[in-house]
Amino acid sequence: MSDEKTSDVCPICGGLGIVGKDVPVGHPDFGKAFPCVCQAETIKARRAARFRKLGHLDGYADKTFATFQVDYDLLDAESGYLREACAPMVGGRRLDVEQREQVNLAAKIALRYAMQPEGWLLFKGTYGSGKTHLAAAIANYRLAQTEPVLFITAPDLLDHLRAAYAPNAETAYDELFEQLSTLPLVILDDVGAESPTAWAQEKLYQLFNRRHAARLPTVITTNRDPEALDPRIRSRILDYTLTQTVPLDIPDQRAMGSWRELDLTNLDRYRDMTFETFDLRHEEKLPDAEVKRLAGAVDTIWHFAEKPRGWLVINGEPGTGKTHLAGAVANECKHAAQRVLFVAATELLDYLRATFYPSSNVSFDQRLEEIKNADVLILDDLAVDGKAMSAWARDKLYDVLITRFDYDQPTVITTAQKLAEMEPRFKSRATNEAHSTIVTLTVPSYPGRKRTAAPPRRA
Repeated sequence: MSDEKTSDVCPICGGLGIVGKDVPVGHPDFGKAFPCVCQAETIKARRAARFRKLGHLDGYADKTFATFQVDYDLLDAESGYLREACAPMVGGRRLDVEQREQVNLAAKIALRYAMQPEGWLLFKGTYGSGKTHLAAAIANYRLAQTEPVLFITAPDLLDHLRAAYAPNAETAYDELFEQLSTLPLVILDDVGAESPTAWAQEKLYQLFNRRHAARLPTVITTNRDPEALDPRIRSRILDYTLTQTVPLDIPDQRAMGSWRELDLTNLDRYRDMTFETFDLRHEEKLPDAEVKRLAGAVDTIWHFAEKPRGWLVINGEPGTGKTHLAGAVANECKHAAQRVLFVAATELLDYLRATFYPSSNVSFDQRLEEIKNADVLILDDLAVDGKAMSAWARDKLYDVLITRFDYDQPTVITTAQKLAEMEPRFKSRATNEAHSTIVTLTVPSYPGRKRTAAPPRRA
């Protein structure tokens, strides 16, 4: 019995998790404690989680190879091999033959890179072409292997570096920059969207230069013509001995000027999310009180959809049906010929950033006004706190939401974040009983079975 108890104890550290080095007195490491080799996997997982949080990758959790719809459903959940599908689309848009071949090739290159990151990968193309999805899919694939990877936009990276100068920063600037320079894989999204200040250009150059010299795996996405980038950065990104360039010349059909063309929604993705198809979970063994609360929540949301006014906040854990119910509201309002904008919070910010590109045919002010003035704005998966979002992103979201709040414009927000944990200026409006209806879904996550129809609507 005694042998069984001690068999799992590390013979090196005796279960303490730390060891000292066998060095002579006077050596810099003498008397210091270091993690034992038995802690390697724990340290690796902790580091991966830290960089996932730093890059806000939770907001891109759905961006995987399995959800990137092209001619191939890239990651078969059962076999792990490529398998054919029948949806040659990107972002809900059908592609012509040439575009489909280009996207297929880009997806296959990205998957091969995710399996074995070597060298640099540059995704270059227009906004809305799938670059960010593929880059995030690479990050999610590596994280699934508990490999440390940082996925982050160029503007957010620079925000983190600026914040590291603060005396109370969690990680000092030198330490953070060293981590970024030596991390096994860095994925930098939207290079060229950052403010073109001398400081920003210098920091990006220093980072690229360090990683280029060490030939560390790096993925870059950009909407910009590389010729428009800082020459020092361009020369490293376009090093043909290190970088494979993946063009994605897919026109962004979601943003071309008019409201119909602005449609950031791609609501076709949610066309099956209706009140009639929402599962009230009668077949599950849930407490009667829980089922009644769910039915009451759906009823409240139905009433809002019939006559939208003010804010509707749908709160609940991931997988409880928030997005389905928001999609149901969107489809009801669209049938009533209202201009509906259904968009994830992270994607909304991406669309605003994209207006700064020289190639954009929509100005920032124009895009902002179109979002503010939508008949119904549905903002999915909103999470706002003082740490997980850059100041620029918080300010732009606040600008949109405060306008819609002040004018009592119909706005639906879904969030898994506890309302009490939201930044105060958002929380005060989301919880304002005179303007907002709060619906909390308390049921557990759906088990993943086929959904049954909800009862017919009341007249």
